[in-house]
Amino acid sequence: MGNLLYLIAVILVIIWAVSFFGNYYTGGIIHILLVIAVIAIILRVIRSAA
Repeated sequence: MGNLLYLIAVILVIIWAVSFFGNYYTGGIIHILLVIAVIAIILRVIRSAA
């Protein structure tokens, strides 16, 4: 389960970076995806530390 969350987080960050630096218009949804990705990474770090 943790590997899946980490994979999703990495994919979301890549999508965000492509849309941010590629000047594609995606509206506010891309920032929501970034927040979800950061939360998934933080959960992964917390669960691996415990």
